Amino acid sequence: MRFTVAIDGPAAAGKGTIGRALAARFGFAHLDTGLLYRAVGVRGGDPVATARALMPDDLARDDLRTLEAGQAASRVAAIPEVRAALVDFQRRFARAEGGAVLDGRDIGTVICPQAEVKLYVTASPEVRAHRRWLEVGGDAARVLAEVIERDARDMGRADAPLKAAPDAVVLDTSVLPVDEAVARAVAVVEAALRRGASGA
Repeated sequence: MRFTVAIDGPAAAGKGTIGRALAARFGFAHLDTGLLYRAVGVRGGDPVATARALMPDDLARDDLRTLEAGQAASRVAAIPEVRAALVDFQRRFARAEGGAVLDGRDIGTVICPQAEVKLYVTASPEVRAHRRWLEVGGDAARVLAEVIERDARDMGRADAPLKAAPDAVVLDTSVLPVDEAVARAVAVVEAALRRGASGA
């Protein structure tokens, strides 16, 4: 079975939490595509050459979840040649046998526009900054400023800007508890699987 769940949204909205929960619930493979860009940013050097040479081991680094890695990811993700180098990897993962969940910023719009399920997970900048501050610490005002700065860069870039696909189901986790957001996502996937099984 080939079945793709595409999850997009800004930083610290809950994409990864929902993606991992869906993968575990349905036995799908999971890819946090942001790690690809974080790995390219953290490795340094020429970002295009780094993206082309990226290996699975690069995704296991223990410094990919830092605020600095996130900022580096956002910068290299704005380079069209970097994005192109990573597109094929993501598309192959998405259509592998057994089903896959991918979370990122352009999965439903660019990487997998034909995905069986598209979710857009969002939350207010203030809520997301607080979550990120709990994770990384530091100055709360600076974290909020960096979240807003990253949103502007991700949404304003010319190549594959962050936005919801027209047919995506939007989950706003500003006021939605994580278990309820996961439950809603599970319901969307179950409905799509039923439609697929019935040939609808």
